[in-house]
Amino acid sequence: MTAKRQIKLGAFLMTDGHHIAAWRHARAPANANVRIDHYLRLARIAEAAKFDALFLADSVGVRNDNLESLSHTSRAVSFEPLTLLSALSVVTQNIGLIGTASTTFNEPYHIARKFASLDLMSGGRAGWNVVTSSSESEAHNFNLETHISHPDRYDRAREFMSVVKGLWNTWEDDAFLRDKADGAYFDPAKFHLLDHRGKHFRVKGPLNVARSPQGHPVVVQAGASEDGRDLAGATAEAIFAAQRTLQEAQAFYADIKTRADNYGRDPDHVKIMPGIFPVVGRTEAEAREKFEELQAGIEPVVGLQLLSQVIGGFDFSGYPVDGPLPELPETNGPKSRQKLLIDAARRDNLTIRQLYLEIAGARGHWQVVGTPAQIADQLEERFTKGAADGFNVMAPHLPGGLEDFIETVIPELRRRGLFRKEYEGTTLRENLGLPFPQHRAPRELRSVAAE
Repeated sequence: MTAKRQIKLGAFLMTDGHHIAAWRHARAPANANVRIDHYLRLARIAEAAKFDALFLADSVGVRNDNLESLSHTSRAVSFEPLTLLSALSVVTQNIGLIGTASTTFNEPYHIARKFASLDLMSGGRAGWNVVTSSSESEAHNFNLETHISHPDRYDRAREFMSVVKGLWNTWEDDAFLRDKADGAYFDPAKFHLLDHRGKHFRVKGPLNVARSPQGHPVVVQAGASEDGRDLAGATAEAIFAAQRTLQEAQAFYADIKTRADNYGRDPDHVKIMPGIFPVVGRTEAEAREKFEELQAGIEPVVGLQLLSQVIGGFDFSGYPVDGPLPELPETNGPKSRQKLLIDAARRDNLTIRQLYLEIAGARGHWQVVGTPAQIADQLEERFTKGAADGFNVMAPHLPGGLEDFIETVIPELRRRGLFRKEYEGTTLRENLGLPFPQHRAPRELRSVAAE
């Protein structure tokens, strides 16, 4: 008997919450970004609620170069994701641990080793969110005057991921004998040297970390540009998407599943999990009041800088804030997010101020303000109508916003049979419903990549 398909849920932990003014909220500690006890609490409550995974975004630079704006936000400092997830792995047993790392500002061996280590020490719960990075501020920290072009970043990313997967296949699952009597520690026949020589990288290997109970970390991706979609269809096992309407989400879902199929992959082995920014109230009026309380905390200079950052680095200082969005040049940064916001501004006739207020919480992701039943209705609609396999929950403030969702929306989803009561397994793959990756020697991976 086939088990009923259920929603997958990630808890997207953004320091004090996803709203840009979350740090000012009464239920969010103002110093959350430097408190390990804050994250330990979040990890424990998310696991108790049976979330599939914790998710940490990252940037290797402070994206806001406007000091006045930056001084009114809590986003100047944060923990490095792998360090933090390693700590959280010690106090959790089942929940996945997904961290972001850039293919532009790292080397493949570093990433392969760090994520394999987290995967092994957590018992098979690690996931790597692959990004190419989108901001100039990051480039300036790595010997670059300007960011690498969008196509070149993705060209590098493809080879980068091939190298990482090759390194993750250094050892077969049963390579280590550890036979004290015979003195044989591992079977040389089950050891495979990568010896990669490509356009961007020369990496001999081997990787000095063994495989984990889930084979290797789950590969997650978040890009929605043409290059990003193609990379996701070819390699991603989970995708964190940003679509605001049902129709947009359905189109993205169908496109990615088709691309996966075209690459010879099972489309069900690519889990699409759009972001959702939920503000929950016992009544619709209470939910709206909670949302307006957060909106009231936005400093105009912060709102303008946030819009500039999210839409691709455009300077709005010379434009009337209550005037229309001007024509924008194509960005070398987040192309899909720029298009999403421009389309929203044109469709809804939004001013610059209205647009920054619109994205202050969800940053272009799906925003829902309502009762538990209303939010569950919309989650169910997207899940059952070919728009999502699950959702990445972007709590407006932490820990309170996550607790609200857990205490009110999850019981409603369970009542409808849409969300688990217990974990299916102990690895991230088992809980996401992803297959175990059979070992493939690096030479096999190279031949597939060349096809």
